[in-house]
Amino acid sequence: MSRLKKIALLTSGGDAPGMNACIRSIVKSSLFQDIQCIGIYNGFQGLIERSYCDLTYESVNNIIHRGGTILGTARSNEFRTTEGRKKAIDFLNELAIDGLIVIGGDGSFAGAKTLSEESDIRIIGIPGTIDNDIYGTDHTIGYDTALNTVIDAIDKIRDTASSHHRIFFVEVMGRDAGFIALNAAIASGAEAALIPEEITNLDELACQIKEYNKGKRSSIIIVSEGDDAGDAMTIMNKVKPLMPEYDLRCTVLGHIQRGGNPTAKDRIIATKMGAKAVELLIEGKSKLMVGVDGENITILSIEEAIKKEAIPNLEGLKLIQQLRTKR
Repeated sequence: MSRLKKIALLTSGGDAPGMNACIRSIVKSSLFQDIQCIGIYNGFQGLIERSYCDLTYESVNNIIHRGGTILGTARSNEFRTTEGRKKAIDFLNELAIDGLIVIGGDGSFAGAKTLSEESDIRIIGIPGTIDNDIYGTDHTIGYDTALNTVIDAIDKIRDTASSHHRIFFVEVMGRDAGFIALNAAIASGAEAALIPEEITNLDELACQIKEYNKGKRSSIIIVSEGDDAGDAMTIMNKVKPLMPEYDLRCTVLGHIQRGGNPTAKDRIIATKMGAKAVELLIEGKSKLMVGVDGENITILSIEEAIKKEAIPNLEGLKLIQQLRTKR
């Protein structure tokens, strides 16, 4: 096995707070081992467009606290083609890249897996997505920050909901996973969480709202964007005729959930994951994902991370119901 001399890294898919902390860790860990580090701009598309920079100690020295990603990110339709991936592989070979680290979600991991199968380049994946929908890790980079952003917004919505005796349907991100919605509901004291993992019965929802709204000044319903009954506005409009005596409002938090300085937790796990990814490349490992289990770093194959589904603990729904019930 030849010595690792040069690695490349990229951020792909949706941006997530903590990506910069991870970039910093990868670069500094590489330089500590006398390994050159190349940053690819705009995800896999940057490989095709040959867009890159040399990452130095100074270039990442003060980015741990910044949201987003200094390398940019983009989705690439061309990379989905054999021709596009050949361009990417040729570029990596021309740069004499020994290893590639991909920070992103399951779509990014699928691209990384295919790239590893079509080339001799060692590839390690690091889960970076606010959705937390990657199997094999308790937390993905960005999830904790997004969750705290949502909770802060809901706390503010609660103030105006209470003042006007309103019921708010608050839509949060999560794509096809309910991690943000479920845990934001628990942490904010919301009265319900509608998530993709559970079928939503709108008639039952309306009855529940009426029941637990008795004597209350407000209610908050958290809706995951991937819920089977539709988005928050659609759900609100469907239940409105069933409860005409109530003042219903809808708020979509949108991309505010992606931004902001990463929390301490996101900075810590991003730093640990980045250092471990470099260590695995040095050991000659490939096609692996770095995750966390509590305080500990975990390792599993990228293929397993893609194939298996991450599911939130649905006991949280029972807890929400229990806490809203007044006997």
